[in-house]
Amino acid sequence: MSDWVLVVDDDVSNLKMASRILAEADLRVSCLKSGMDALKFLQANRPDIILLDIHMPGMDGFETIGAIRENEEMADIPVIFLTADEDTETETRGLQSGAVDFIKKPFVPEVLLTRIRHTIDLMRLQTSLSQEVEKKTKEVVRQQEKIERVFVQVVNALAGAIDAKDSYTNGHSSRVAGYSEKIAGQLGLSEEEKSNIYIMGLLHDVGKIGIPDSIINKPSRLTDEEYAVIKKHPVLGAGILENITEFPKLHIGAKWHHERYDGKGYPDGISGEEIPMEARIIAVADAYDAMSSKRSYRDVLPQNVVRAEIEKGKGTQFDPAFADAMICLIDQDTEYTMRET
Repeated sequence: MSDWVLVVDDDVSNLKMASRILAEADLRVSCLKSGMDALKFLQANRPDIILLDIHMPGMDGFETIGAIRENEEMADIPVIFLTADEDTETETRGLQSGAVDFIKKPFVPEVLLTRIRHTIDLMRLQTSLSQEVEKKTKEVVRQQEKIERVFVQVVNALAGAIDAKDSYTNGHSSRVAGYSEKIAGQLGLSEEEKSNIYIMGLLHDVGKIGIPDSIINKPSRLTDEEYAVIKKHPVLGAGILENITEFPKLHIGAKWHHERYDGKGYPDGISGEEIPMEARIIAVADAYDAMSSKRSYRDVLPQNVVRAEIEKGKGTQFDPAFADAMICLIDQDTEYTMRET
């Protein structure tokens, strides 16, 4: 199909000349005498290019191109101004209005055809490039989403393997991850921050991979020596996760979830806001799950008891703001569904 050119000029002789030149070059031509007629025409038609006279009665070329650019459906149609003016001010104003080129009147056939074809070819190339970029972008996004899904699946599998070492804490990591994400939501953190905290929660106990099963699953009280071994799991976990350089903060939850707000935790004895935010959140979630889950020596604690312990730990074991967020979640959980079942 031939390229379609719309010529808008109040001078009939110019319309006839342009129409003859373009038709002889096998181009489809439509001719109109005013900017208003052009706008009505464009509501139902889409030419490949518009040749627009600047000086017209009623609505001049600048007003016409302004209306075209304001309409999303026609805004991307290239416009070449037709003018007999020689001043640079007119050209500058035209380019600022969105025109892609100027053609001087009276027309030189070779110049007219060359600029029209050059402009149409350029616009098609830009459209093609834009479509290719969009296509490649979608492919990259799909690949990135696939990688993220695989990453989450691997993390979940690893968390399951960690929990499987401890016969008394099945599902602990996923519950801590979920509670941590809920706390983050209470605090108004972003979706990305909540997602990151969820992943950190899943892997907060990864260091237990390096702790002997005989200690993790010992049904009786641990000796001081055995407890010292257990206390190594935050550092072991951090050592594992620090190798994942694409997620440089991933080790935070593993390393510092046993720190206390008052500085009496481990492994580093840091306190207050020295403890990274994510670790302070996971610490509350971890303690909550420990109380709302079964242990070898007791059943799930009553919800009011768990709430009281969280309240009691504010400012000592827990960051008060994050403890309050957990308490808010507890108060919303009237059926006590946030527990091991």
